[in-house]
Amino acid sequence: MIYTTLLNIAIFQGIVLGLVILKSSLFSSHSNKYLAYLLFALSIKLLTHVFEIQQVFTSYPLLRFVDNIEWVFLIPAFLFLFIKNKTDHTGQSKLKDYWCFIPFVYSAILNIVNDLDHVAAIYNFPDAGLAIINVLGLFHLVLAVTFIPFLPLYSYFMIRNLEDSQEKKWIFTLLTIVSLLLFAWLITALAGLLLNYDISSTMSAVALFATFIIHWTAYIGIYKYKLAKNKEAIYNFLNQDSAILYPNLQTVQKNGNDTPHEHKESITADNLYFQKLEFLCKDQHIYTDSTLNREKVAEKLGISAGYVSQIVNTVTGDNFAHYINQYRVEAVKEMMSDPEYSNYTLLTMGLESGFTSKTTFYNAFKKVTGKTPNEYKNSNK
Repeated sequence: MIYTTLLNIAIFQGIVLGLVILKSSLFSSHSNKYLAYLLFALSIKLLTHVFEIQQVFTSYPLLRFVDNIEWVFLIPAFLFLFIKNKTDHTGQSKLKDYWCFIPFVYSAILNIVNDLDHVAAIYNFPDAGLAIINVLGLFHLVLAVTFIPFLPLYSYFMIRNLEDSQEKKWIFTLLTIVSLLLFAWLITALAGLLLNYDISSTMSAVALFATFIIHWTAYIGIYKYKLAKNKEAIYNFLNQDSAILYPNLQTVQKNGNDTPHEHKESITADNLYFQKLEFLCKDQHIYTDSTLNREKVAEKLGISAGYVSQIVNTVTGDNFAHYINQYRVEAVKEMMSDPEYSNYTLLTMGLESGFTSKTTFYNAFKKVTGKTPNEYKNSNK
């Protein structure tokens, strides 16, 4: 009872944590989404283990289709893609993402076809068909023995490209414990398959280790350090009270001279302050403030105005003014297509979106779209 309760808590936490990473602009990034998918894969694998313990498959045999799919193939794939996108910001990696999922797709198709005979009893394989299935099953075993160890081992070489030492330490630890889980599962499964050992108790221990990984990721990866580095902001966000809503909230620790301390990290799209700036623009629409400037944004983020410019310029290649004006132009374009604003003049739309005058509005709009507001509106009628 206690054992299954621990598993159920981990399953729930893994799913919720994955959804938070995917849906929150505070955590969301191209690399972190693969960590969310990794948590989902671990949760599904634990769920099938709980179903086995509770004998759910006996009552609902068709659920065997889900159980017999080797979800474990997704774990090294998502782990590798998480690290790949953390280390390769240029997109120059020659290894295409879809190659990582070929073993899982192959395994799923093979097991589903096999279950149509053994589980659903839709048809019976002839002897020749069984021989082919057996050969394909051997290839499936070879895939498991080679693919599952290869991606984690290859990932260790990719970590060397990380510049942030603390980030490197966190990801190295994550990679190590997930790799240990995968190797333990693989060795146990092979022992059961080739040596006919009773692996139920060992698999239970492996599942318990998987729950530890989910809890550890929640605490270390989300709360304590890396997916977002600010505890107070995360605490408020997870309690549905985003710290960014409050301009007086200090989002960073201050030193003895009472000046903001900026985290020294590589400036990429995963940068915490850039993610917060994106949140402010996309969710809080701060660009509608016609008096908005670097100093106001810097105060909200708890960093210097110069660092705001540096972040925006490094990540987007634009200056701060152009970055904000792009959001304003997008807001005007949305108004143009919304019947609710049909009575608004173009200038009114521009002023509502944060522009201070007709000249700045028209110049910014043409710079972003290549057309004047009138030309754009007429071309989209």
